Amino acid sequence: MIVIGLILVVLALLGAPLFVVIGASAMWGFYQSEVDLAVIAIEIYRLAEMPVLLAIPLFTFAGYLVSESGAPGRLVRVTQAFLGWMPGGLAIVALVACALFTAFTGASGVTIVALGALLFPALAQAGYKENFNLGLITTSGSLGVLFAPSLPLILYGVVAQQMGIGSAFTIDELFLAGLLPGLLMVSMLSIWAIWQGRGTQRVERSSWAEVKGAVREAIWEVPLPFIVLGGIYSGYFAISEAAAVTAIYVLIVEVFIYREVSLKALPGVVRSSMVLVGAVLVILGLSLASTNYLIDAEVPTQLFDVVQEHITNPLTFLLALNAFLLILGMMLDIFSALVIMVPLLLPIAVRYGIDPVHLGIIFLANMQIGYFTPPVGMNLFIASYRFKKPIMTLYKATWPFFLILLTSVLIITYWPALSLTLPGRN
Repeated sequence: MIVIGLILVVLALLGAPLFVVIGASAMWGFYQSEVDLAVIAIEIYRLAEMPVLLAIPLFTFAGYLVSESGAPGRLVRVTQAFLGWMPGGLAIVALVACALFTAFTGASGVTIVALGALLFPALAQAGYKENFNLGLITTSGSLGVLFAPSLPLILYGVVAQQMGIGSAFTIDELFLAGLLPGLLMVSMLSIWAIWQGRGTQRVERSSWAEVKGAVREAIWEVPLPFIVLGGIYSGYFAISEAAAVTAIYVLIVEVFIYREVSLKALPGVVRSSMVLVGAVLVILGLSLASTNYLIDAEVPTQLFDVVQEHITNPLTFLLALNAFLLILGMMLDIFSALVIMVPLLLPIAVRYGIDPVHLGIIFLANMQIGYFTPPVGMNLFIASYRFKKPIMTLYKATWPFFLILLTSVLIITYWPALSLTLPGRN
């Protein structure tokens, strides 16, 4: 068994597709246990019984459609009109715009590419130092992971719910749980932005005409967050219904009203978005089979026993968990990390008395930082390519942001009420 495990690890390091590695491990485990391999197909078929999974392709399509339109520019203009006059206002605009954009697109790299071209020269023109600008945009590219309707939030909920471990929760509760921790991260970075912007050119408060012009330009897109989130939090929409409303609304607005995505280009957008969805669903289906084997083989229990030999205090476990997740975030994309590690970590965390919803917020907050943690955080390389800067320059630029967000992660970790108050799970 150890030899097979090592072979699978080597295959993963050599670039074998993740679903192949997960599927092979599940097949070998069931074969060793003399369980009919048809159980894997049954587990994959279980995906069809999850209504919430409808939300994944619909939100993903809407996000890709938004990124292909002129929405990024309109989003920046609206936030600039309302927030640009504040000390450090343009930097705060960048933080808010990137967080909102990432929440809807679910793709960190897309945020850097789409908004970086707008924000980087604007920040430089306002007098911010280049290193600060690079660090801000690279960091903000993953800042919306905790905000609804973030795809990683939905995926964590799906994986955790299928395990049936710990107290039950809904995706709605998970959305609420991410709100205050996400605002904490944005607020802490905003304070740093205000400090860095103290010597920059102050922007005059936008005139009423400019505010009206910015809102009028984005009049069809401004209501979208209120429609989607308002519908979810009020209970009027289920998650899948909110996703359908979002997809239809964005399609009408971007294709038929603004006409920035042509009907000819639409199949390409659909294809790009569904390639991502297909990859996620294949990995998720096989991971459900792998999770079933792990539970049957009592692997989480054995891991807990090993961990408990060295760590008896839940607070110490949380500290070790943060360190592990930061390293994990450097090596795996967030979707792969969710489907591979949640089945192993959730049973252990529950036995330490950690709420599954709180664990999800801790997990995603760490993975968010992992995107730009040296030496191999994904955002570092995307930003290096996008802005044509040496990777070492990006390391230096993101260091202050890393320390600030690491502090916020520790607050989120050791202050559970921050995540659990709004969902009413205290």
